[in-house]
Amino acid sequence: MVGPMDLTAAPRTREAPALLSLAAGDGGRPLLTYCDDATGERVDLPAAALGEWTARTANLLVDGCGLLPGDRAAVLLPPHWQTAAVLLGAWSAGVSVAFHPLATAGLPRIGAGSDLPVDATFVARDRVDNWLEDVPEADHRFVLGLASGGAPLGEVPDGYRDYVTEVRAHGDSLPPYASVQPTDAATVDGTSYREWATLAREIAELRGIRAGDRVLVETAEHEHPVKWLLAPLFVGASVILCANLEPGTADARARTEGATLVF
Repeated sequence: MVGPMDLTAAPRTREAPALLSLAAGDGGRPLLTYCDDATGERVDLPAAALGEWTARTANLLVDGCGLLPGDRAAVLLPPHWQTAAVLLGAWSAGVSVAFHPLATAGLPRIGAGSDLPVDATFVARDRVDNWLEDVPEADHRFVLGLASGGAPLGEVPDGYRDYVTEVRAHGDSLPPYASVQPTDAATVDGTSYREWATLAREIAELRGIRAGDRVLVETAEHEHPVKWLLAPLFVGASVILCANLEPGTADARARTEGATLVF
């Protein structure tokens, strides 16, 4: 069973970061599963594997970009296993994040912060050239192709670095950075780790998510990471992210996947 996350105890060091109490996960059971019915992609990540991607991302930001606790990163990415690694990696490094505005739909606009300057940007490839998208300027800009199996991009847009290529050059263990406090800002609007923890737990309670649950989430229905990522993880549940799911098939897919709950 995956252990619930704890953001209320202080201090928390980055050797055991507040948003990554994943080591207690059952090594034989995926903590995060990603399925895309349009491409046939399926990725099953146990806690250890997600932890490695998280650590590499934290090291990319700190060692590769020179970011410090309190610096900011914009995350313009859809629900995806690589998005989970980016978010958890940023938080493990003490970097505040700004969510894409669309991800705040149906929730208070906490975490959006689109008018604040950022130090790093993570953006999906299909959003780079979209004139409807306002990609924040940043000294460090990473593009994610979100390709099957975590493959790198074949061609990287000017002004960007390929996230997959860059992150793989960094270590998969979290170094002993300075402590992250529950009252520190997890998002650029100043919302703290503790406040996000409270909201995540409230959502989990409202939806009946409990420790040991395997929660199926339709990515088209829930873009905000507090729903598809934090709410399940905070209470010790695992996540099945389903992209491009045929309408009306969620319950059938849940039975196939062994999910105990559909978000």
